[in-house]
This record gives sequence, C-alpha cells and structure tokens, in this order.
Amino acid sequence: MSEEDEFKLLSLPDQFTHKNWKARKNGYETAAKDFKTAQASDPLVRDLIYESSLWKAAVADSNVAAQQEALNAYNAFLEAAGAEGAKKTRGHTVQGVVEKGLMGRPAAKASALETLMLLIELDKADPVIEELLPFLAHKQPKIIAATLAALASVYRAYGCKTVEPKPVVKLLPKVFGHADKNVRAEAQNLTVELYRWLREAMKPLFWGELKDVQQKDLDKLFEPIKAEPQPKQERLLRSQQAAVEEAAASGVGADGDLEGEVEDSEAPEIDLEPEYEAVDVLAKVPKDFSDRLASSKWKDRKEALDELFTAVNVPAMQEGSFDDIIRGCAKSMKDANIAVVTVAANCVECIAKGLRKSFTKYRGTILGAMLERFKEKKQTVTDAIAAACDAVFLATTLGEIESDVLEHMKSKNPQVKEHTTKFLIRSLKSTRDAPTIEQTKELAEGSKKLLTESVATLRDAGAEVLGVLWRIMGDRNMLNHLEGLDDLRRNKIKEFSDAAEVRAKWKPKAAPPPKPAAAPAASAGRKPTKRPAPGTAKKAAPAARAPSPPSEETAPLQPRPSSRPAPSKAPAGLRPPGAGLRAPGSGLAKPGVGLKAPSAGAAAASPKRQPAAPLDDGGGGTPTTAPRAGLAAPGRGLAGRPLAKPLGLTPASPPRQDSSLSSSALTSIEKQELSDLRAEVDLLRSQTSDLRTDKLRLGSRVMELENQEAQYIENHTRDMLQIKAKETQLVRARADAEEAEERGNSLGKEIERLKREMGRLHRLRGEGGAGEWGGAGGGGGRGYNGPAATRSYGEGNNNGSHTTSAGTHMYDRSGEVGGEEGKENIPDDHSSYASHQGGETTKMSAGATRSQPQQSSMPPPPQHSRRPLSNGSSAGGGRAPTPASQDGEASASSTKPTGMDKSLGQSEGVESWRRAAEVTQNLKARIEMMKQPKIIAATLAALASVYRAYGCKTVEPKPVVKLLPKVFGHADKNVRAEAQNLTVELYRWLREAMKPLFWGELKDVQQKDLDKLFEPIKAEPQPKQERLLRSQQAAVEEAAASGVGADGDLEGEVEDSEAPEIDLEPEYEAVDVLAKVPKDFSDRLAAIEEASARPPVQIAWSVSDSVRRQP
Repeated sequence: MSEEDEFKLLSLPDQFTHKNWKARKNGYETAAKDFKTAQASDPLVRDLIYESSLWKAAVADSNVAAQQEALNAYNAFLEAAGAEGAKKTRGHTVQGVVEKGLMGRPAAKASALETLMLLIELDKADPVIEELLPFLAHKQPKIIAATLAALASVYRAYGCKTVEPKPVVKLLPKVFGHADKNVRAEAQNLTVELYRWLREAMKPLFWGELKDVQQKDLDKLFEPIKAEPQPKQERLLRSQQAAVEEAAASGVGADGDLEGEVEDSEAPEIDLEPEYEAVDVLAKVPKDFSDRLASSKWKDRKEALDELFTAVNVPAMQEGSFDDIIRGCAKSMKDANIAVVTVAANCVECIAKGLRKSFTKYRGTILGAMLERFKEKKQTVTDAIAAACDAVFLATTLGEIESDVLEHMKSKNPQVKEHTTKFLIRSLKSTRDAPTIEQTKELAEGSKKLLTESVATLRDAGAEVLGVLWRIMGDRNMLNHLEGLDDLRRNKIKEFSDAAEVRAKWKPKAAPPPKPAAAPAASAGRKPTKRPAPGTAKKAAPAARAPSPPSEETAPLQPRPSSRPAPSKAPAGLRPPGAGLRAPGSGLAKPGVGLKAPSAGAAAASPKRQPAAPLDDGGGGTPTTAPRAGLAAPGRGLAGRPLAKPLGLTPASPPRQDSSLSSSALTSIEKQELSDLRAEVDLLRSQTSDLRTDKLRLGSRVMELENQEAQYIENHTRDMLQIKAKETQLVRARADAEEAEERGNSLGKEIERLKREMGRLHRLRGEGGAGEWGGAGGGGGRGYNGPAATRSYGEGNNNGSHTTSAGTHMYDRSGEVGGEEGKENIPDDHSSYASHQGGETTKMSAGATRSQPQQSSMPPPPQHSRRPLSNGSSAGGGRAPTPASQDGEASASSTKPTGMDKSLGQSEGVESWRRAAEVTQNLKARIEMMKQPKIIAATLAALASVYRAYGCKTVEPKPVVKLLPKVFGHADKNVRAEAQNLTVELYRWLREAMKPLFWGELKDVQQKDLDKLFEPIKAEPQPKQERLLRSQQAAVEEAAASGVGADGDLEGEVEDSEAPEIDLEPEYEAVDVLAKVPKDFSDRLAAIEEASARPPVQIAWSVSDSVRRQP
C-alpha cells in the first residue's frame, strides 16, 4: 500500500492535523470535493462547523501548496455551511487568511480574497472589517499593504452602503504616514475607491491630517472621478439576493433594476458625521443671562448673547433645560437692533446642531419667530436666520415644520413668503423621508398659490417647490396636482424637477409579496353577492376590489354577519369558514369588505331562519342547499366550480356553521397577536440598530483614544530618551572627572617618588663628592679661582657662569639648571656639586669685584664627575676640560683615578641600566599600541558573527551595547567601521529598544550614518537564529519526536519557549541620598514647628532667622 493510500484511510480531521504536508494536502482536496455536493445539515459539515480550530490551522498551513488547497476547501465549506459556518469560523480564520493567504502565491491570494468576500456575503461585513482593521498596525509593511488592497476590493464589490466606511476612513492618516512606499500606494488606491462612493463627504474625517503633498496628489486622482456616475454594487449579500429573487418572483419593477431597487430600499444611509464628545454648556452660560437680555441697552443684550454664543459654539452638547435660553432667543428675534438678531440666530443654530434630535421640543418656540423675522431686508440677518432654520430642520422632520411653513407662506410680507418658501425648498432637498400623500397635497396647494403672485421671485419659488415635490413623489402622485396649469408653468416646474437633487424617493407603503394572494380572497368575498342574481355577478366583482386599502380596519367585524343562515339560502353561513381558513395577513381584508353587503340582510332575516337549521341535519333539505355547501368548502374558490351544478353535501352544513364562528374568532385573535408580534419585531430591530450604532460609535471612540494613547506614549518615550541621554552624558562627565582626579593623584604620587629619588641621589653624590674635593682642594679650595681655571673651562665671564664646549650651564646656590634640563628627570652633576659647596665665588678680576656685587659661584666639577656616555663624551654634551692651576699640580691630580671615581662609575652604570630598561618598556608599549586597533577590529567582527548566528535572545546584548560609544570614539577607522557593522547587526534583533543605552553618547554625524543604515532594516522581518545551542537542539529533537507543531517551525517554537526575554533596561548607579540630607534637618524642622506656635510677628522673625542660618 502506497503512502497516499494510507493517508486516504485516515479521517478528515486526522488528515488536517497530520505531520506530513502531503497528507494534509490530500485531506484538503478530499474535503473540497465533498463540500461541493454536501448540504448544511450533513454530518461532515456540522462536525467542521463545531471544530473551527481545524480551519485555523488549515488556512495558515506552513506548506504553500497545502495552504492553497486549504483555502479552496474552506471556500467550499462556506458555500455548503452558509451563514452559520461563517459566523462560527470567521473569528479563527481571518488572521491566517490575511497573514498567510494574502501574502502567498497569486492563486492562494485570489482564494484568500474570495474567502473574505464569502465571509461578508454569507452574513454581514462589520465583523470581518473589525477583524481586518488591526492588521493596519502590523509590524510587517507587506501585510499592511495586502490588507489595504483587500479592503479596496471589498468596497469595490459591496460598496459603502453595505460595508461601513467610517472606521476605515479614520485610519487613513496613519497608513498615509507609513515609512513604506508600498503601504502609501495601497492607501492611495483605497482612498480613491472610497471617494467613488462617498465623494467630498469623506474629507472632513481625515483630510486635515494629511500632508499638503498628499492632498495635492489625491486631488489629482479625484478629478477624473467627479465626472463618473455613482458606482453600483457588484456583489450582493445573501439577504440581498433573497430580496432580489422575491422581488423577481412577484414581478415588481423592470428586470434590470431589481438589484438596484433592493440596494436603495434595504441599504442604510451612509453616516459620515464626525463624532464629538458632548459638552455641558449650561454650566458655561452666564447666570444673569436673562437679566442682561432684558436690559434696555442694546449693547448689554448683544454682550449677553455673545457670551451665550461663546458657550454654545461646540459640536455636541449634553441635554438639559434650554427653555429659558430658547425663549430669550425667540424674544431677541423681535429686537430692533439687527446685531442682536444676528447673534441670537447664530446661538439658535449652534444649539440646534449641538442638541440635534433633542432640539425637537424647542421647535415650536423659536421657528415661528425666526420665519417672521425674514421681513428684515439686511442680507446678513436673513442669511443668519436661514442658517438657523436649516439647523432646526435637521433636528426635526418635515411634518413638524409643515404647519409653521404653510402659515408663513400666506404672509402679507413678500420677504417672509420668499425666504419661507426657500427654506421649504432646502428642507425638501435635504430630507431623507419622503412626505406623505396628505403632506404633498397641502404643500402643493400652498405652492400653487404662489404661481399667481406679482413678484417673479415668488412665482419661481412656488414653481421650484412643485418641481422638487415632483422629483420626490413621481408622476403618479403629482400629475393630479398639476392639472389646470398652463403649459408655460408646467414646463417651468418640469425644469426645476429635472434639475433638483433630492435625497428621498417616495415608495408605496403596501408590500409587493401579498398581492398575488389577494385574488382568491377577493373571489371568496364576492361569493355571497353572486348567488341571488347570477346575471349581475360580473358587475359586482369590481365593487369588491375598490375599497381594498381601508379593509384592515373592518376585518375584525367580518365573522359577525356570517354566523347565522339566511332564510332562502341555508348554506350561506358556510362562507366564513372558507375565508377563515386562509393564512392571516393582509389578504384577509378583502373578503371582509365583500361580507359587509349581505350582513344587514342576514341580520334582519335571522329570526325566520332559525327553524331551517334542523332541516339541514335531517338530510332532506332543498336541492339548492347542496351546491352552496360544496361551493363554500374550505380552500375552494368560486372560479373552480360551475354555478348551477349541485353537489348534494347538505348534512355537514350546521357543524361547519359552528366551526366558522370559532375559526373566525380565532383568526381575529391571531391577527391581534400577529400585529403585536410585528410591533415587537420592529422594536427589537430598532433596538438592535441603536445598539449597532452605539457599538460603532464606541469602537471609533476607542480607536481615537488608542491613537491619542500611542501619541502620548511616543512623546513620553521621546522625553525619556532625552532624559536618559542627559543622564548618560552626566555619568560620563562624572566618570571623566573621577578618572582625571585619579590620574592627578597618581601623578602626584609619582612626583613625590621622584623627589625622594632625587634626594637620595643628592645624598649619595654629596657624601662622595665632599671627601674627594676636600682632599684635593687642600686648604681652602681657592685654586680654581685663578684666571687659568677660567680660561680652561672656556671664556669666563664676570657673572659667575661657566661655558663649556657643548652648551652653557648656570649654577646657583639652589642647584637649579639654568640651561638644558635633564631629560631623565635626574639632576645634573653641576647642580649636585654646587649644592654641597658653601664657599663664595672667586673674584675674576679686580674691576669685576669693585663694579659688581659679590656672587657665590661654584667651579665645574672635575672630569671624573661628568656622566660618561657611549661615545666617550661627557654628559654636558662635549669633552670635559681639565682645570689647570698656575703651578700645574691641579692638572696632574685630575688625571689620576681615585676611589671616588670608581664609586661614581658604578652608580652611573646602574643609572644607564635603568634608562635602557625604561626605553625598552616604552618601545614594547608602543608596539602593543600599534597592534591594539587590529585586535579591537577583529574582536568586533567576531562579536557581529556571534550575534548573527545565535541572536540576541541567546547571547546577552546589553554589555556589548554599553561599550559601543567607546569603540565609536576610537582613532582607528577600521575599528569604527567594525563597530558600525556590529551595531547594524544588533539593530536587526533589538530595533529601537537598543538606542537608549548608547545613542546619546554618539556624535551627530555617527547618528545620521547609523540612521541611514537602519532605514532598510525597518522593512525587514525579524531575523531568526541560524545556529542552536546543544540544549536547544535537544529540545528540537524532542519536539520532533513528540510531533508537536508544524515541521518547519520546530526550531522557532523552541526558541520562543526557552529563550529568555531581552532586557535592555538601563542600569543606574545607586545614590546614597542619606549622605546628602543636612545633619541638622531634625533640629531645623523642630525649630520651624516651634516657630509655628508663636505670635505672627515672632513666627515671621523665627522663620526668616532660620532661613538666614541655613547653609
């Protein structure tokens, strides 16, 4: 047996959840074939309705080929299961359809789009749209673009009357501000599709939040659409399809317009009115408003109304008692000052718009006063009053304003007539409910009187009212009102009718479906009138059809005349059962009308017919009773039987007479119950509609609050980032200060050490030099003061300085070197020697002694005290000369080596070794410094590879992120380049969450360079771990052995379940705040408490004194 045959032996649920994708694919294909011939009641369909979780995994299958077959199977399942299957499964499948189906291959994408269409078609669009809207905030731009494209297809297919557009329109600014260009392009396409249905009415909801460039681009795309006709719905809901089939079966309207009629009649009106929060304006109205409004000064009255206008100028208001305010505004309509009238009209307009339907109870107080004020000739005043009247009409209905309008259309003032008629025209054009027949008659009669006015504007206004009514009510209801008008006026009215744009259309109240059932009922109602005079039967039939509209009111009285038999027609009482057994409904009204004619005769002859009833039971009645009993049989009409042929079934007539009475009484009760049930159904429907409206309003409000919350969170995050950046800079400055302080301390210690070393060297050389020079100098050491000594060391000068061949060295009592300083921080032999001599300098010449003050000087040391170098020269830079005395003994003694020469040579050899060691160490350090950048760069590259392989959930990123500013500040460009690569790799995993740890310490140029590198990464999906730890590998193998999850997602599941959460919270150094609290805090607090108990003057002195004593 092959593998596929083994798969086929499994049940469909087992195949749906199988590990092998081929088994799943085979299960999906089998299910799709079975669903094409299945019914909603089949066990297969019922099982998959209740196990909706199977579809959740199926539509999101990890294998592309299997997922495509799963979508086809799900579509076939929806066709078979109907509305119940869509309701039970849409909450589980929409996410997978969007994330997997719309992102798949073209065939899978088409199947996924068809799935969304079916979910809407089988029930309604609102739940599916609610499931799709969260995907507009998805992290992946591709999913957002696919969702926008799907929404555009949904609105193109079903239109904005079937699918509520308001929640989607409110989210357009957010997707227009997305960073991805594909998202913005799809948002533009969706906006264009919505504009085909909504036109300019959609702009107030989102237009102001777009950029100027986006507005210009959309205007260019909107321009050709303005010339297109209104689009039509391409697909119908199942409920709309049923209505179309029912209308087609009843034969109402033309065949081509059936769908359009169903759309117009059943589709709700598109509500694009912005939602505002209601404001309590009564709290803002001045309390002395009524008193100020009654002032004799017009400025006071205007100021009071101005303050009222400021308070009520809000889009929505809370309900309250506005009676005094409305009465005050109505009184202000009669004010002599037009400025007061204008402001009062503006206040009424704002209140009517804010209260909306709640303003209805104030209509009778204010509307008549405003219409009367139309006599004002000032254009600004009439415009303000007209706007207020329009706002009042929006809060009321046409029937409520009709009486006031008709009354003022008869006014003697032409201004009042004209503006009242124009107000009526605007009301008729904007109303959504067509006027009734009676209202049409009254309005038409009032308008026809204006056609005979002498003023042309009044004649035109009357003709326009008739034209608008003609447009709304149609020829059937308006032609009879236009009779008697000349052709010129009729043509004028026709022109206004053709040019009028109205929002309401009259439709007859009688429902089309009951009309076919009226014919049999009418025939049953005509039955009593045909039997006495057969020749007149054809004439009596039209009389029964004529009074059909008012028949419902007299229907409950129809059984009463048929309860008793007629004297000459014993089976006449059998007529009501035939009518009573029919289905209750509107068709019962017509038989009742036919029964009214014989009812009087039957009631008058009933006493004489009482003895005739037992004769029918005996079975020997007259031959005329038999055919009538047969004709009155239930369910049979008069057209189905010949008029003169008897049937001979008279014995059953009296029992049927009794049953007719009970059946008719039961029918009346049923009618009453049916009317009550219909009222309850209408009430429930209205409540459901209100709840749905509240839900949409609250949903939009929640979405607005979520947007505000997101904005607040973004602002808070930005502020926190700035604060953390400042804190980071402060911590860095403190660290630099501490480092500088430590370096200063170390340098101070080094200086102290060097001073001690110098002192030790001075002591050693001073002790050895004192013994040597004491023996050589003989008795006083004056032998170096002669002219020969001066000449031997160079050209002497009288300032006590001695110049050698290598440079000039100046010696004083302190031992400082006046010329070239020692490079190794070791004092020169001249200064060491001079510091141990206490004698005064010799006088170089007699003139120098008399002209200059006596200076203590020191002759240069002998040749053996000079520091020898490798080239044989002295430390002074040249060959050390040998001092010579006048008798030549000094020269001889200076060339002989002594014990002092040996000790000094050994000490200087140690110094040479130390200097060589220091030079070697410096060279090694410099070599290490040259190697260090390469090591740092290699380390950074290795870290980038580690994070690329194992990810930031496995390898902790926080320590590395904290060190990024240091490597970014390195002098070597290779180190900075590798640091940039490492930062980009970390950003793939951490995104914006890593910035607070290091971003504030970088330079602006480095931040801009990194932002350019980060930009393409934002559109990439979250990376996955390339290599697993041994523990993760073991978990993957264990999961594979147990068969948990899909084959391809095992590693990802193990990562998500076992990897720790990435912690990027900045770490702050704990501060000892107790050390910063003043030590005398308790004493000062006690002093303040003590001062609070003293008199006011003493308290002030104590507090000021305590403040002065504060540090």
